[in-house]
Amino acid sequence: MVKLNYIKPNDVPNINLYMDQVTTFMDEHLSDIKRHEDDKILTKTMINNYTKNNLLPAPVKKKYSKEHIYILTFIYYLKNILYINDIQKILNPLTDRFFDTDTKPNLDSIYNEIYLLEKNQIDLLSKDVIKKSEMANNSFNDVEDEEEREFLQLFSLVCLLSFDVYMKKNIIENLIDDFSTKHEAKTSKKAKATKNTKAETKEKKEAKSDKK
Repeated sequence: MVKLNYIKPNDVPNINLYMDQVTTFMDEHLSDIKRHEDDKILTKTMINNYTKNNLLPAPVKKKYSKEHIYILTFIYYLKNILYINDIQKILNPLTDRFFDTDTKPNLDSIYNEIYLLEKNQIDLLSKDVIKKSEMANNSFNDVEDEEEREFLQLFSLVCLLSFDVYMKKNIIENLIDDFSTKHEAKTSKKAKATKNTKAETKEKKEAKSDKK
């Protein structure tokens, strides 16, 4: 019932790609997710906007690495439920710390770990959807008209699934807000400490200069 439409870690090319190659790669590997045939998985305009909005690190000599592919994949899924500014809050620390680094954890190991975590959720998600479907099918049994009853049961299932998404979206937003508040406080504290250190260094230099 639930299929993992995700780019497998081993499918990501280990060579740098031009923008056209990136959009082709993403479209080929995520085409099953499309609701309509003419839906776009990724376009050049999207990529440029992600870079402009500081979601995606800039390419090197117009080429994108496998790390860019990882980030684009994260963006693709996150943008379906989160606002761009929320995605920025959670992705910026990721790229700042782990993009283009040889030491672990790096984006290779992070993407692989996330992939395995989500893959392991597929069976649980399928069972949850089946359970909700059974609950919906057991509702409105007192409605005699078969067409009306089937519609109301379908509506019940849609509402149950939507409520689940709504509640989880609220949880995600709260997690991001909490992290962002703490992250900004730490950044501000470090900036203040750096400023104070520079001021102290300047004062010491000026004091030595006055003694001379």
